[in-house]
Amino acid sequence: MILNRISIVNFKNIKAADLELSPKMNCFIGLNGAGKTNFLDAVYYLSFCHGVSGSPDSQLIKHDEDFFMLEGNYDSSDEVQDVISCAMKKGRKKHFKRNGKDYRKLSQHIGLIPLILISPSDISLVIGGGEERRKFMDVAISQYDHTYLSALMRYDKALQQRNALLREEAEPDATLLDVLEDEMARQGNILFDKRDNFIERLIPVFQEIYQDISDCQEEISLKYVSHAREGDLLEILRSGRMRDRAVGHSLHGAHRDDLEMLIGGYPLKREGSQGQLKSFVLSLKLAQFDFLRQKSDGIMPLLLLDDIFDKLDVCRVERIVRLVSGRHFGQIFITDTNRDHLDGILRQGDGDYRIFLVDNGNIVEKSE
Repeated sequence: MILNRISIVNFKNIKAADLELSPKMNCFIGLNGAGKTNFLDAVYYLSFCHGVSGSPDSQLIKHDEDFFMLEGNYDSSDEVQDVISCAMKKGRKKHFKRNGKDYRKLSQHIGLIPLILISPSDISLVIGGGEERRKFMDVAISQYDHTYLSALMRYDKALQQRNALLREEAEPDATLLDVLEDEMARQGNILFDKRDNFIERLIPVFQEIYQDISDCQEEISLKYVSHAREGDLLEILRSGRMRDRAVGHSLHGAHRDDLEMLIGGYPLKREGSQGQLKSFVLSLKLAQFDFLRQKSDGIMPLLLLDDIFDKLDVCRVERIVRLVSGRHFGQIFITDTNRDHLDGILRQGDGDYRIFLVDNGNIVEKSE
């Protein structure tokens, strides 16, 4: 998938931008707060129908304006062209369109433009709670498997209803709890099977990439942890009903799944250095990209790298840039502060690239 051109109006601090893009490498350089990440957020929005942070759409409108508009012109690997657009006005519902036609459901759009974003906030995959690691799996799998997305939505709905019943002062209806637990178990087993397959296939690629970019020999591992491994999920839910009632929420199920991250056999969160944590997360996301590439029917995902070179030495930056410049990666968007050596690294390669300067929401292509 190639984003040939993007138009942005009143999105966050970007007043207006209309950019023609390189089919390979696009670098956005500017100081912190200039608007580089906001540009990537606009690209992300056109893939997922929402911003990276999940904030309400009305908060994405530029201050003192009453609407925002995004439009992207895309070419897929089979030479199909698509125009994806979104317009949002304060107090009104957003309109998301493909080639001028509104979607009946926004979920129909997910997966059309596969995308992986890597940013400094991804460190939460290691130091954050289990919800961050579940989100990592959910975002990846949902882009190529709509059955998974449907199961996730059904599971979350049943979970919310069960938790609401558990918090009621009066004794909840046992028959209704049976129905909700049956739904949670059925959808939870679908989630477990697909998450388990995803992680199993991800691990060897992840380990290989880690060795490539870190140039070290630490033993790293990744393990998927789930209550579904411990026995029949429906039985686990029902046997824990009384305890769940006491605490007011569901203690078991797919919403408690997690990923165990180890280095040298010890928890990465506790034992890993800052460089090891960053290399681990970067390798994990690049492996996610590779998996999505293979699963997306020949459609190459977009890769967004937001300020990932901070606190990395020059040699490691060069290895990363050369890795993502290879044939296994398609169109790439990189943001960085004013770093001269990035331009130098790109000039040494033979791939097509464009450099854009960003200042206070204004984006202009750097002249040679």
